[in-house]
Amino acid sequence: MLTLHVAEASPGTAVLVDGAHVAAVGPYDDLAAAHPMARVRRWPGILTPGLLNPYGPELLEQTYHPDPREADEFGTEPITGERARALFRADPSRQGASARRGVQRLLAHGTVAIAGELRGRAAQDAVRRAGLAVGRRPAVLPGPASFSPVPLVLLPPLVPGAPARFAVFDVPDRAALVRQGASTCVATVVAGRLVHRRR
Repeated sequence: MLTLHVAEASPGTAVLVDGAHVAAVGPYDDLAAAHPMARVRRWPGILTPGLLNPYGPELLEQTYHPDPREADEFGTEPITGERARALFRADPSRQGASARRGVQRLLAHGTVAIAGELRGRAAQDAVRRAGLAVGRRPAVLPGPASFSPVPLVLLPPLVPGAPARFAVFDVPDRAALVRQGASTCVATVVAGRLVHRRR
């Protein structure tokens, strides 16, 4: 089934998705006229190719993402450093669930690709199952690991035939995305599937 994604502030870059791939990219009116039976998903903000987060190992293997049921004990924010290492040493089975929750946080920030060598099977499996692409890590990392790193790394423009992998941010333009960061993500699509939608 064809799905046409369009964002209010970027109607010139609507994306027509067929299964797991991009069928067409162009102005919404043109694509809607050419494919009147396509299901339409309308979003606020801008549609982008999504983000590459260069901190894959730091966020998925060196950070513990608490289960919501552990909020009373650990809080809800990611845990790093020696405290995270101690949690993983005490119970290595935490690594898989933590990595899966970390991937969900990445998707919620418009990340469709990560970089950095993942050494553990738990993180590798979580990334593979989510369909995140794995890219090359920059030689120099700009700052501390973050779900909204500075600067943001947008992927190349979408083209027909490419994997349907993109993100929508509730901002008026790219300059606002840079200022406000990746937490403005309202939707993330990977392999044609809507894998995150802000409630």
